Amino acid sequence: MFLIFGTTLRDRILVVVRFVCEYCRTDASQDVVESATKVSLFFIPLFTVSRRYFVVCSNCGGATALTKEQATNGIEWAARNRQVT
Repeated sequence: MFLIFGTTLRDRILVVVRFVCEYCRTDASQDVVESATKVSLFFIPLFTVSRRYFVVCSNCGGATALTKEQATNGIEWAARNRQVT
């Protein structure tokens, strides 16, 4: 019997917000990202082992870790402050 299994890291951008980066001190767009580690069998993802959240600056690439609550608040804030052009 031959089994192929392993883990896969998947990044997903949840929302893009705009504020001053703590690294480069520039007002730039920031990506709120969810990074999930998934276990797969025969290249099919079965279940998620862990999730991490972080914000990445589009100007300098600096990343800051977030809690799940902070990421959720960022999504809610972006939905409330969305401007229609």
